Amino acid sequence: MQSVIEHLNENLKQLYRQALDADQKLDELQRQGHGKFTALFQNDAGFRVEAKRFKPYVLDVAADVSALSESEQVDEEMLKKTVAKLQQLHSLLASFK
Repeated sequence: MQSVIEHLNENLKQLYRQALDADQKLDELQRQGHGKFTALFQNDAGFRVEAKRFKPYVLDVAADVSALSESEQVDEEMLKKTVAKLQQLHSLLASFK
């Protein structure tokens, strides 16, 4: 399980850097009068947050990874949800570029 947590943390590091860059671009677009949306993901995407920027979503996934790393037993359901969130973030960030 430790190698899975390490892999998730590496993904989070990569996503965090990309999220900061994307958030700066979103700030610029908003200053130009674009970006009239209420959230990046729909309510049924599995995230506990609703935000107009990527960073809160990355922090949401980081909390899940932290909970998984502190757990004594493997929570398969939580692991699946965490990986799904990571995939959604990767996908949206890739399409945002």
